[in-house]
Amino acid sequence: MTPCGGNLHLMPVVEMDKQIGAPVERVMEVARDLEAYPTFMPDVKSIQVNSREQDGDLVISEWVGRIPQFGLTVKWKQEDRWNRELRRVDFRQTEGDYDKMVGYWEFREKDGGTELHSYLEYEYDVPLLGALLKKVVLHIVTQNVSGMLDAIKRRSES
Repeated sequence: MTPCGGNLHLMPVVEMDKQIGAPVERVMEVARDLEAYPTFMPDVKSIQVNSREQDGDLVISEWVGRIPQFGLTVKWKQEDRWNRELRRVDFRQTEGDYDKMVGYWEFREKDGGTELHSYLEYEYDVPLLGALLKKVVLHIVTQNVSGMLDAIKRRSES
């Protein structure tokens, strides 16, 4: 709680789970294949992998995403750090259109398949952006995360 007139600034968080009828290893394999994302994720226009460690556990990539509701694209450079033992990837924007974007995916065995847990914190500040527009942006980001998880589910189960 903040005192009257205080301004507590919290970044929006989008967190969700997706049940996938495929083994964890298969789901992780699909999730690690960044170059394929534009072929099965409509909101991803392109991804260029700039560098990948020999073991594939550190990946630097450039993304171009679509925001069809506004006819816009967003661009960013992202660092992914995979931990196969923990079945987790942590990612963060290193530069780009978001003021901040960090998060992770966890791949958990559940009910003979996989539960993919997604956590995303972002900040996308535009001067004079009103509360209503911030809610619209949150809705779009939530739809985008849901769409990515649905696409990984479809590809993993096929």
